[in-house]
Amino acid sequence: MPPEEEHRVQVHLDRLLADRGMTLSELAARVGVTVVNLSVLKNNRAKAIRFSTLTAICRELECRPGDLLGIRED
Repeated sequence: MPPEEEHRVQVHLDRLLADRGMTLSELAARVGVTVVNLSVLKNNRAKAIRFSTLTAICRELECRPGDLLGIRED
């Protein structure tokens, strides 16, 4: 099995939260996930995200997945 390739997905959660004047804690409460899990996502350390979590984040931030996720250019 080949070694796992490092992903290039970049999460723009910090920017979206700032634009909406919302804290990570507030979003966590609204979405129903822990602050720790959102922090992992925000700091680009997540290896995966559930579609249900992505849907809930987009609902609460009034955005689309493409606003939240991007690809880092190398």
